[in-house]
Amino acid sequence: MNNPSYEIRNVTKYYGKFKALDRVSLSLAPGKIIGLLGKNGAGKSTLMRCMLGFLAHEGEVLLDDTLLKHRDHRIFEHVAFIPDVSGLDDRLTVQQTMEYIKNVNSRWNDVLADKLFSISNLPLNKKVSKLSKGMKTKLYLLITLSLDVNFLLLDEPTLGLDIAFRKEFFSTILGEFFDENKSILISTHQVEEVEDLLQEIIFIDEGRILLHEEVETLKSRFRILTLPIDRAEELNAHQPKVTSKTLGFISAVLPSTVEIEGATYSRANLADIFLAVVGGNK
Repeated sequence: MNNPSYEIRNVTKYYGKFKALDRVSLSLAPGKIIGLLGKNGAGKSTLMRCMLGFLAHEGEVLLDDTLLKHRDHRIFEHVAFIPDVSGLDDRLTVQQTMEYIKNVNSRWNDVLADKLFSISNLPLNKKVSKLSKGMKTKLYLLITLSLDVNFLLLDEPTLGLDIAFRKEFFSTILGEFFDENKSILISTHQVEEVEDLLQEIIFIDEGRILLHEEVETLKSRFRILTLPIDRAEELNAHQPKVTSKTLGFISAVLPSTVEIEGATYSRANLADIFLAVVGGNK
């Protein structure tokens, strides 16, 4: 990848004796929407926090060729972060919250903020303490998206939001932020909601990167094979990590090079491929 926004080199992170990240190396280019997919405890949030300088770690994280240090405030000139929790002040109204962030953050973009909040239906005069959990999350998301930065990290950004706003966020609001000079890294369990947006995907498991490639290239390497249940041995001979049985048939995601006479073939989505690569719950 040319001119990476982020260069992550052999990053390892321990919590006591537990190795949360194991020599992670990645190059994240500008102008990309990238998915980060892994099971609970796989290291997704830890990786993002190392990228932000929140956690001390072994290895190097560079942003536009600048080596980032632990608690390096320079990063927030270029990066915005949406975690799975918010730090809003319950005493302020929505409007006051916007004004506060505007006054303390030089990256605030008035034009973008006005556009985002005009389609949000958030009650500007209502105190944060009176907002529902979903509305608080929505406010936090919109504030973060109103910052004029080049890289956006999203860690389960729509957690607690209803399906209507999740769709709005990913299809409309996120579209207002993204352009060819900006990048977005999204960690989410609801990969089906962002699959059509993603250009690249990263699979992480037990702190290790299993793959990082373009979504369409990855999908071309796998497909779903289905056979009658009485032919299960033919499918299992290819040692799939996960199989599913329904209505007298058995299916598995296998490399697209696998051919079985009489099988039916269908396109695998990212969740299917993730389970085929990583496996189910142990």
